[in-house]
Amino acid sequence: MTPFLTAYLQRIGWTQTPDVSLETLRGLHLHHNGAIPFENIDVILPHEIDLSDEGIFQKLVVARRGGYCFEQNGLFERVLKEVGFTVRSLLGRVIIADPPDMPPRTHRILLIQLAGEPWIADVGFGGQSLTAPIRLQEGIEQATPHGLYRLQRNGDDWILQFRHHERWQSMYQFEMGQQYQADFVMGNFHTAHWPTSHFRHHLLMSRHLPDGVKQTLTNFHFTQWQHGQVQESQTFADVAALYEALQTRFGLGVSDARHGFSLQQLEAVMAGFAQHDEKA
Repeated sequence: MTPFLTAYLQRIGWTQTPDVSLETLRGLHLHHNGAIPFENIDVILPHEIDLSDEGIFQKLVVARRGGYCFEQNGLFERVLKEVGFTVRSLLGRVIIADPPDMPPRTHRILLIQLAGEPWIADVGFGGQSLTAPIRLQEGIEQATPHGLYRLQRNGDDWILQFRHHERWQSMYQFEMGQQYQADFVMGNFHTAHWPTSHFRHHLLMSRHLPDGVKQTLTNFHFTQWQHGQVQESQTFADVAALYEALQTRFGLGVSDARHGFSLQQLEAVMAGFAQHDEKA
């Protein structure tokens, strides 16, 4: 194995030898979800996000940080290619909040061809992220360790939905066309810099553990779920408690010379979020 792949497998705690199989794809997907948290800290600090292969590797693997879809699925695509899978990235439009107008393409997902069959993988959609690959097949319920999903068609496009409170909620709509690095750079720039981007106004984190536990964080509020039921819910009293929880609850690395951040840096950006939570 390459040094990159060896380091990645150590990062996610995968001890088996990967091969081009559905078992490996499922295992890598779930272990990635459990080890590398979804987070947008660089957006709120703010730090520019480097989407180069080396930039993503240094941040998510070496520095033990997390990231969002452009980084998470960028890393996972590289991993799958090195294992030997046939995989490429697609772009989707996030519609989970039922926007009045169709939004831009700001979500990166993966299309995998395995034994002549297409699959979708996505390790980067926050609290509702897939935790297993699903078949690119319309209208069938597909179970993952953390919930039920299905795909619907809208003309030539696909819509991913998840089962939520006894109904199906659309997450994002995507197309099958070829995408390029410039498309990811553009989508990432919009997500990180557009004034009304959700990622600019909230600290967001999530992690899905192999045993079915899901952990989410919005600003100071932490929730732990299992099988759709809330196990724990608390609001951290101050930034010091939050800073500790990022490390202990989510396993986030904060000490890297380039990709780490101090308590004081986090305090500076969380002050405004604390005021927002008090008003809410």
